[in-house]
Amino acid sequence: MKRNERLSAKDRRLLKETLKELNRQGRLQEEKLAKQHGSTSVYQHSINVAYLSLWLAGRLPLRTDRGALVRGALLHDYFLYDWHKKDDGHRWHGFRHGKTAARNAKRDYRLNRLEEYIIARHMFPLTVLPPKSKEGWMVCLADKWCAAEETVRPFFRIFRKRGNPHK
Repeated sequence: MKRNERLSAKDRRLLKETLKELNRQGRLQEEKLAKQHGSTSVYQHSINVAYLSLWLAGRLPLRTDRGALVRGALLHDYFLYDWHKKDDGHRWHGFRHGKTAARNAKRDYRLNRLEEYIIARHMFPLTVLPPKSKEGWMVCLADKWCAAEETVRPFFRIFRKRGNPHK
């Protein structure tokens, strides 16, 4: 089964249209220039988080604001700098980038309060304040899952190329 087939047609359309809208209005494309985890760009990571958040929302018996969920997920890392570069401003990136992303997103887009909270609080437990909503928790959990998968994926490719040493 292809990845997109795991989302409903309605959710696939929502993700595609929201991504198109955000690309048109702000600076989301700049996320393609910086890496997030492993070889994954910040842009692709944000799409991965939005996809997984929608997948979770479709599986849990909860009413969710899918529009805010997708916008919050796509903008959760809208900090617009390469945090891997040595710079004192990036030193506390893990603790601060949620607020930076929320501030940048508020500047470039019209956010509602739910979207702002999703973005600002997605780094719990590194940040003191936990998410305030179901949608915020979904993005927070999806972000952790995607970060772990994007970080370890290159190691599994190495092992596949070498073959199984235990045979």
